[in-house]
Amino acid sequence: MLRTVSWLMRAGAYAFIGLHTFTGPPAGAGAVTLAVVTYALGGLALLPWELTHTLGGEAARRAPRMRVLLGVAAALSGYASAFPHAGALIGLSLMAVMHLGTELSLPVGWAVAGCTVVALETGVLVAGASRGFALGYPMLVALVLVASHNRRAYRIRAEQSAAMLAQSELLRAEQRRVAVLDERTRIAREIHDVLAHSLGALSIQIQAASALLTDHRDIDRAVAVLDGARRLTVDGLAETRRAVHALRSDLAPLDEELATMADTHRQRHGVPVRLRVEGEPSPLPADQALPLFRTAQEALTNAAKHAPAQPVEVTLTYEDEHVTLTVGNPLDAPPPSPRQPPAFATVDGGYGLTGMRERLLLLGGTLDAGIRNGQWRVRAEVPR
Repeated sequence: MLRTVSWLMRAGAYAFIGLHTFTGPPAGAGAVTLAVVTYALGGLALLPWELTHTLGGEAARRAPRMRVLLGVAAALSGYASAFPHAGALIGLSLMAVMHLGTELSLPVGWAVAGCTVVALETGVLVAGASRGFALGYPMLVALVLVASHNRRAYRIRAEQSAAMLAQSELLRAEQRRVAVLDERTRIAREIHDVLAHSLGALSIQIQAASALLTDHRDIDRAVAVLDGARRLTVDGLAETRRAVHALRSDLAPLDEELATMADTHRQRHGVPVRLRVEGEPSPLPADQALPLFRTAQEALTNAAKHAPAQPVEVTLTYEDEHVTLTVGNPLDAPPPSPRQPPAFATVDGGYGLTGMRERLLLLGGTLDAGIRNGQWRVRAEVPR
């Protein structure tokens, strides 16, 4: 729309120059011929330029022959404008200088403006125009040249802004894509953690039920263990749905979640679980609390797998700069109790603690697991 309005304004200016030149007082035959030739040449030069600009022909507009044609029209119009009753033809020179100064390089605009001024002054000498004309029109050409350079600078800034905007859009699109991939990775990791915990605990329950049925013929306790396995399956499905929908914001305070986890472990496996909270509890962001919560789940599952009759101690420590979770259990098995189910072993995939370590590293945290003073200890830490 703006381009159309600009084209109509220039077409109107060209028509006004013709009307002002050819409807004025009569002049000599030579002056009229010069005015007609100049006006026609100016139109022939400006029309292709306008067409290429409207149709987007950048290469054609920047061709050397186009520059030469427009420059010749500007110089001839400047020369002819010095003759009587043809002063309006200077408008063709100004239009040409404006075009070349705006669209092309600075030297081209200055060269055309200089040639126009020289031709104008030559016309002043030939036609005997006044001193005011000899000084005023060159100043007008210079002003138009400066205005064209300002317009060119504005156009370049606008093009650069448009390019930067396009780059920003591409960057935002890439950021959205990366965010989606990160979210998918986050949910996949969460599902892995939930399934590893749920299936590991479920395997323990099934093995316990099998041992009770085959070795002890204790149907009542086997049924109770299988009922616990069923509840564990329901809880695992609920946790998986929660991970799929990324509903992490409903995580309770970490100390409360650990207390619930400790009670559940105590009921399922019949072993003491002690939870200690040191320091002043404070809310943690979900992306920090959840890895600690999953680490505790993994550690308790491993304790139930590899030390099923051992007590477990869970310690959550709040400090100024970080929060630490420690889960430990003795390695040596206590004397067997007739009330407890027999010991059994499960196959460990070996990826649980590695996944926990990777999650904590993304937060700038750490995870250590190993034997300390006769205990197997898992220690996770996240910065606050």
